[in-house]
Amino acid sequence: MQPVIRDAARGGAAYGRLCLFLKRSYFERKAMNKTIITVVGKDAVGIIAKVCTYLAENKANVLDISQTIVQEYFNMMMIADLSQVEKPFEVLANELAEIGLSIGVQVKCQREEIFDKMHRI
Repeated sequence: MQPVIRDAARGGAAYGRLCLFLKRSYFERKAMNKTIITVVGKDAVGIIAKVCTYLAENKANVLDISQTIVQEYFNMMMIADLSQVEKPFEVLANELAEIGLSIGVQVKCQREEIFDKMHRI
């Protein structure tokens, strides 16, 4: 058995540090308001810039982003933390959808918990 695990099993200092770390991680994750944002459409210059600029202006933090282009079609998925955003979720989602329409792509927002439940089935 490794020393840290052995100490943790005995309730030593490592155990206390481990518990503190796990508790802090749990509350930090709990405090986040994660949203899945997808963008799909014909590729054009500035799609990522427009979406990310809007998010930054509204104090949203992009946690992860992935984008691909298949032939001439753009596909992006991002995870954003909206815990600092002052607007209601529905307003933010509608404004992002409008930005999408103005640049010829479709932008959808889903709360993480809804996304998780949909894909658990």
